Amino acid sequence: MRISVIGCGYLGAVHAACMAQLGHDVVGVDVDAEKVALLASGRAPFFEPGLPELLEETMATGRLRFTTDLAEAAGAQVHFVCVGTPQKRGENAADMRFVDAAVEGILPHLAPGDVLVGKSTVPVGTAERIAERLAEVQPGATLVWNPEFLREGFAVQDTLHPDRLVYGIPAGPDGAHAQAVLDEVYATPLADGTPQVVTDFATAQLVKVAANSFLATKISFINAMAELCETTGADVTQLADAIGHDARIGRRFLNAGLGFGGGCLPKDIRAFMARAGELGADQALSFLREVDSINMRRRVRMVDLAREVCDGSIVGRKVAVLGAAFKPNSDDVRDSPALSVAAQMALQGATVVVTDPEAVANAERAWPQLSFAATAEEAAAGADVVLLATEWQEYRDLDPHAFGEVVRGKRVVDGRNVLDPGKWRAAGWVYRALGRP
Repeated sequence: MRISVIGCGYLGAVHAACMAQLGHDVVGVDVDAEKVALLASGRAPFFEPGLPELLEETMATGRLRFTTDLAEAAGAQVHFVCVGTPQKRGENAADMRFVDAAVEGILPHLAPGDVLVGKSTVPVGTAERIAERLAEVQPGATLVWNPEFLREGFAVQDTLHPDRLVYGIPAGPDGAHAQAVLDEVYATPLADGTPQVVTDFATAQLVKVAANSFLATKISFINAMAELCETTGADVTQLADAIGHDARIGRRFLNAGLGFGGGCLPKDIRAFMARAGELGADQALSFLREVDSINMRRRVRMVDLAREVCDGSIVGRKVAVLGAAFKPNSDDVRDSPALSVAAQMALQGATVVVTDPEAVANAERAWPQLSFAATAEEAAAGADVVLLATEWQEYRDLDPHAFGEVVRGKRVVDGRNVLDPGKWRAAGWVYRALGRP
């Protein structure tokens, strides 16, 4: 099929390449000429495992191209809207300017029978509003809402082999036509047995934010338990293991530590709360305020632990922060817990050096007041305390004996609970972690 992908950021670039990999003829459109030039040369503008190889492979087939000219989307049968919905400055609500601009831009190029597919994470009610606008301008085209569920670091796999496909479609023959078209787009994963949920617009828009809210709640729950463990002397990792054996709860996402960040969970739960307030249902999501609060408190507690191991003061101390990305296998530093902690410590008088395998360049642009190093050893040279803030495998694999020869003070604060306390203590380190004695 002929497909256009409007917006070639994280979601759109991955989606375009994967659609080409599935055999479709794809044009990706973005207003950022520099990003388009990178993609057109087969290079990814961000770090995502597997994407550079996929871009190279699909560009070589001739089925994938990128442009800044939205008119080149004309003639496609399916148009995916994949632009971002960041948090509004000074508010919790989502900024819908990019979605609205993308829709208005593509409307003149739609033809009868075309299917416009929303993949962006939007406040409930957005699809209904866009459908009304579509009916005014091109009543022969149909809107579908098809939310994305990508995990950074696994986005290619999640697109080619999704764990579910959700379609929000209108009732009647237009909806049936749109479903048939999307079924053809996703013929390969559907043939592989991917579960399919076909529903109305409202439900489809709620699925992504509801899923993210549940995950955020689970993470903040175990971090709330970590706060209790710190006051009672209990071990939150053993607590998580014990309750995780309950099939109704499960062990995944019960990892206490610095909490969540990135460009999705924080802004999505805040936008969800804001939209619920607009609809007069704010009490239904009032618990998310505490979820957000618990998450932010963990960052403050990380600084407190560093101060404790440094005999009560970090003023003039050198602090090495291992990790800048909000999670491993990514270079995304949006709302990064690691950088939040680093900035707090610098403001409190510490000399902070941050390192990350992939995110240093992005971190330097976002936090130019911090210092950065290329490797863990360089960052930790002469350090009084080391903070593990992002659980990259290379940090988990550090040899505490060899690493101890680099630092000035053998103090480590494990913000992700991934190091072996016995191993590090045996090597002479003072080891502290969130939620552990």
